[in-house]
Amino acid sequence: MKKLGLTLMAAAGMFLFSQNAQAQEEEPEEMEQIEAVEEAQEVKDDFKKLDVLALPQAVKDAVMTDMNGAVAEEAWVKEEDGKNVYKLALNVDGEKKKAYIDSEGNWIEKEYK
Repeated sequence: MKKLGLTLMAAAGMFLFSQNAQAQEEEPEEMEQIEAVEEAQEVKDDFKKLDVLALPQAVKDAVMTDMNGAVAEEAWVKEEDGKNVYKLALNVDGEKKKAYIDSEGNWIEKEYK
């Protein structure tokens, strides 16, 4: 009887372990899909990924002064009419926003597609 009880406990443990292992395997695949969508959007709108630290000082200053505590989490750049236009993913008090700005720190209202 002890062997039957141990066998049932071992089977239940294996079942629970396999469920956890399957749940953990699904997360990276989900992240890969999100990254693939972002890369596809990058190609679609001709903006190229840029390190946030490489933004011009005028852009950094505009984010700090005009967006009151916003943090640029991601940045992209596109050349248009001989000038650089930056697309920023901002975190404003926990809320995600996209904004467009030129290299001189002037916000652009126009939506890019």
